[in-house]
Amino acid sequence: MRPSGRTFNELRTISLETGVTKHAEGSCLVKCGDTHVLCTASWDETTPPWLRGGGKGWVTAEYGMLPRSTGGRMKREAKRGQSGRTQEIQRLIGRSLRAVVDMKTLGERQILLDCDVLQADGGTRTASITGAWVAMNEACKWALTQGIITKNPIIDSVAAISCGLVGGAPVLDLDYDEDSTAQADANFVITGSGGLVEIQATAEGDPYSEDQFTALLSLAKSGCESLTKMQQDL
Repeated sequence: MRPSGRTFNELRTISLETGVTKHAEGSCLVKCGDTHVLCTASWDETTPPWLRGGGKGWVTAEYGMLPRSTGGRMKREAKRGQSGRTQEIQRLIGRSLRAVVDMKTLGERQILLDCDVLQADGGTRTASITGAWVAMNEACKWALTQGIITKNPIIDSVAAISCGLVGGAPVLDLDYDEDSTAQADANFVITGSGGLVEIQATAEGDPYSEDQFTALLSLAKSGCESLTKMQQDL
């Protein structure tokens, strides 16, 4: 039995709430159990200097954790500087969202995604990706209603989930108690059509087998299918 009482292939309680901020063109509050992330999408009619004149747009992301999103207070990164972990996660979010956007259709403009962790209990990067797609989709729908664009540049959805080996068994959607003791953990980013965008998989001790990895991938596909349905039902 898992510490949470869930079965091996059971997601935490998930919710996706849109329209949670007044000013952002798109927003989503994603809750995965006790992990809560506020994702906002801002529409920008400019592109980075290195893209100007090329007829293509850009999607980028920033990620951060509030000081009391964890058990003990963390210093704000605005004060101490970004950690390597933060930089790696926000690059992952940006890559994941760019994988499902037609940059030519977007045109010479960019979508800026901000993912702020309000409360952390494992899986903050995967929750951020799932919620950021919803916020980005809301921003694109806003741009369509405003006549800024005539075609939605989003060509597919994307969601992410964690899996791991806990007590030697493959399990879906790790919370912190499981993540901190897992023999192996992996993050999967998968599109709505089933394409693999990125896999981050690490053994924390002894190597794991190909069969065990296949079991984790199977769980991730099932989990992302459920998340995709929630995204599409909004």
